[in-house]
Amino acid sequence: MMLNCIIIDDEPLACDVLEDHLHKLEDARLLHTFHNAGDALPFLQNQAVDILFLDIEMPEISGIALLKKLRHPPLTVFTTAYRDYAFEGYELGVIDFLLKPVSFPRFVQAVEKAKDFLMLKEQNALLEEDGNTPGFVFVKSGVQKIKLQFDEVTYIQGLKDYAIIHHTGGKVVIKGPVKSMHAIFPEKLFMRVHKSFIVAKEKIIRIERSKIILKDHQVPIGRNYKEEVEQWMTGKR
Repeated sequence: MMLNCIIIDDEPLACDVLEDHLHKLEDARLLHTFHNAGDALPFLQNQAVDILFLDIEMPEISGIALLKKLRHPPLTVFTTAYRDYAFEGYELGVIDFLLKPVSFPRFVQAVEKAKDFLMLKEQNALLEEDGNTPGFVFVKSGVQKIKLQFDEVTYIQGLKDYAIIHHTGGKVVIKGPVKSMHAIFPEKLFMRVHKSFIVAKEKIIRIERSKIILKDHQVPIGRNYKEEVEQWMTGKR
């Protein structure tokens, strides 16, 4: 897999470091470096990008504001000198957070994480050809790739930059925000009901105001997700 990457950072020295790191990788290529988020916006809207290395604090348009403008942002790695943005980054579905100055080993770790996610996504897209929903998915937990049957998964819980997949045999902890699980767990079987929870539709026993009752668990319904849950209840979704 050859990864198409771009860099957006208003600091030339920071760009030089990231460019040098990228040039050392055989399976990644740099499409373009931008020093202004506004200049990058048309490129991102018209070009296929696998990984976006994005600074946060920039003039005119911040990295966070840029992500919010993109309907389908690529996998994004925040590169910043400030730790305080990590939580907001994961809320936006950012796959990793690199603190400047970015070391090469840590950079490689972020690229590998993105690569693993893209491979899983591609694998599951192939399984869904002809409109068929696959019966399972492989998820990476540590050095293992674990096969999970969809009908055994009860719910998925997000905890900062981790997702905890609860299933009939226990639970699996994987690296990555719960938002990224949308690309792996098919929408016809699973529904996001809270910023930190995705539930298996078939495992829902009943719904009580602001919570969903599963067999052995209760999951909250977020205020921003109530309409989606109600639409599913009435058969509109």
